[in-house]
Amino acid sequence: MPIPIAFLFLLLLLLAASSHATASAVPQPRGFYINCGSEKEQKIGSIKWIQDEGFIAVGNMSAVDKPNILPLLATVRYFPDATARKYCYQLPVVKGSRYLVRTTYFYGGFDGGDVPPVFDQIVDGTRWSAVNTTDNFRRGMSTYFEMVAEAQGKTMSVCLARRADTRSSPFISALELVSLDDSMYNTTDFDKYVMSTVARSRFGAKGEIVSYPDDQYNRYWAPFTDANPTVESHSAITPEEFWNVPPAKALRAGVTTSRGKKLSVQWPPVELPAATYYVALYFQDSRTASPYSWRVFDVAVNGKEFFRELNASAAGVMVYSTMMPLSGKMEIVLTPNETSPVGPLINAGEIYQIVPLGGRTATRDVVAMEELARSIKNPPPDWAGDPCLPRQNSWTGVICSEGSPVRVVSLDLKNHGLSGSLPDSIGNLTGMKNIYFGGNKLTGSIPDLSSMHILEELHFEGNQLSGPINPSLGTLTNLKELYLNNNNLTGQIPESLKNKPGLDMRTEGNKLN
Repeated sequence: MPIPIAFLFLLLLLLAASSHATASAVPQPRGFYINCGSEKEQKIGSIKWIQDEGFIAVGNMSAVDKPNILPLLATVRYFPDATARKYCYQLPVVKGSRYLVRTTYFYGGFDGGDVPPVFDQIVDGTRWSAVNTTDNFRRGMSTYFEMVAEAQGKTMSVCLARRADTRSSPFISALELVSLDDSMYNTTDFDKYVMSTVARSRFGAKGEIVSYPDDQYNRYWAPFTDANPTVESHSAITPEEFWNVPPAKALRAGVTTSRGKKLSVQWPPVELPAATYYVALYFQDSRTASPYSWRVFDVAVNGKEFFRELNASAAGVMVYSTMMPLSGKMEIVLTPNETSPVGPLINAGEIYQIVPLGGRTATRDVVAMEELARSIKNPPPDWAGDPCLPRQNSWTGVICSEGSPVRVVSLDLKNHGLSGSLPDSIGNLTGMKNIYFGGNKLTGSIPDLSSMHILEELHFEGNQLSGPINPSLGTLTNLKELYLNNNNLTGQIPESLKNKPGLDMRTEGNKLN
């Protein structure tokens, strides 16, 4: 499971990095910056934040009544409907592109309580982590989570969901989706995994969090110091020469030790659960570049070789491991080369937990279900995001298959007060065995369902469907129950249905011949 410890930042520091610098030369990072629950667009620091209208169809908005609160934390969207299995934001993306997803939470007692709820967050079909902000709220702090993921379709859903121990309404303060370059973190197989951020630090630095405009992707680089001596670099790196494009400011400082000594750094400052991690470490010689000086050392992590004879030049260098098993405290040890005239140093680091994807519903089923949700005027409130996954958070009334690919096999929305019509694309749900839509107010005609070869039960009784019975129903060889009674259907009953052996068909209450 992803690490449930969120990243912390003092309310007064949240926007420090973006409010102090001039961003006119750096365009706002591509993506969406959503101030959840806000009624208007706002420019906060150097970022333009938009309201969440149009990205989510459920939930309520509330102000957070705290003195001197930052604008980004002053509102929330919360979700009081306990019957919904999840509450989803849906954001347009480019399939195959890479994104940084960040969620921010500040409870602030918006609902009159004094303890924040605990709930889950989900991206597409993958359970990301639990959201427990209790300790941070007591300290007057907000909480944020990050992941790096690749878009599997044309939309990406970020959802909240109740757990068995959720006692009040899940909520969210802000949601960000930032487009990343294809080179970034490209050694991870994003067809199988996402990367959940554990820490991103600039060593030897104090004070502010570095983000946009210094980091063109608005990643947060938190300061990290320990008992080791610190050093400032004399020259800046060129970010574009690194795969992960770190900002020059993140490598401006570092921790070091004297000539001939090993440098030991315990980082990140949390214990890691036993899992697989992506680790990237950044080094830059703090001295002015010279052909007569060098800084060479070996890098080890938890006693295991990470990289041998690293030459930390003034231009900077990154070394990484993509699938590194770790647990507990992590220790980085730099052992200098015997001929190196100066001691080793380290400037920055990133560590992400590698999280297996929870799967994805077959694309044709996702598209068909999304079109069905749009055609029905009042679908269940959790009909957004992945229809099937995670399995405990599938859409109301939807049952899906095991294995891969995941298919929708049953729809049961009888007596749900539904109106609207059935789209033609419902026929693309070719894994469907049972459809129960009885007792609603559906209008329009019965679409062509000839592709549903394994459909066994079709219940449309007690609606307001009109027109003839679609003859495609007579081609469904596995159909055993066809309930069309009490609609407004007209015309002839197809002969292929009248003479179909083993079919329980009900058509009374129509105007059929």
